[in-house]
Amino acid sequence: MKILFIILISLFFFNCESKNSQKPQQDTVKLTDSTLYKITTSDKSEILGYIIKKDAREVLIKSLDDREFYIPQYSIKSIEKIDQTKVNARGEYVGEDKFATRYFLTTNGLPLKKGDNYIQWNLFGPDFQFGLGENFGVGIMTSWFGVPIIGTIKKSFQLNSNTHFALGGLVGTGSWGLPDWGGVLPFATLSKGDRSKNIAFSGGYGAVWQPVNHYGYLGNGYSKTEVGGRALMSVAGMVKVSPKLSFVFDSFIVFKGKSIEEQYLGQVWNDQTQTYEEQTITVVIRKPGLGLFIPGIRWHQEEGKAIQFGFTGIITDGEFAPIPVPMVQWYRSF
Repeated sequence: MKILFIILISLFFFNCESKNSQKPQQDTVKLTDSTLYKITTSDKSEILGYIIKKDAREVLIKSLDDREFYIPQYSIKSIEKIDQTKVNARGEYVGEDKFATRYFLTTNGLPLKKGDNYIQWNLFGPDFQFGLGENFGVGIMTSWFGVPIIGTIKKSFQLNSNTHFALGGLVGTGSWGLPDWGGVLPFATLSKGDRSKNIAFSGGYGAVWQPVNHYGYLGNGYSKTEVGGRALMSVAGMVKVSPKLSFVFDSFIVFKGKSIEEQYLGQVWNDQTQTYEEQTITVVIRKPGLGLFIPGIRWHQEEGKAIQFGFTGIITDGEFAPIPVPMVQWYRSF
């Protein structure tokens, strides 16, 4: 009986020891949820998949093509949760467009994040944009000759998860080349979407002060500074279709202005009398509408670096004409 008791006790301790040896380590975490992650390694490689297990040494991940492999913790730069709707049909993570707040000419309701500053280099000159605060940005643009110089400002408001509204304005001067010229353009814009795809509707009123030539007696002209303005609108959008490519569309529409008639006394040749006669001459100054339409692509070269190509068409007086020179722009974060 004593021998049987010793055998039972031994079996009990052996069974407990075996169970304890199979118990997982406390520093190992098994994940069974369906959260998709993007793991970025120190060599800038990106891996999409579901984390099965991770501990202090390594991460076991199941990729989208059902492969499982370990990644050493020391080689992991970041682990980020991913919205599965941002993965395209080829299994690529599309992600955000770094320059999603900008099209070719216009902007949208999305805010420039604080500290996200960038330069847009154009063939005609640079455009600097600065994210100074929460949902607040300013900028300055000019030509290579410093004529004109235009300052920009924009304040964004988030209405819901994918709707943003912004108020802003542009103020410019002809600077040293055209000191008598200047203008202001207050605007509002409403956009739907996020930083991977969005559409925006904008409207504003552009006022310009400039010297205007008028006709006088016998055609002698005179000039004075006048202020005029017109309503403007824009419809624009973009969609990022792959990690490297976005499609962009922009438009800039100036509404037709009211024509102005000016009359002056002048000398007109009379064929019957073969002499010049003094007559009242009427001159009509027209202000036709204008529309610019720019479809194009944005190629993301690397983080904070992109180049953009656009093909511009112009409509005025009901006639369409393409502009043969493409619009080329370079984006650089700083």
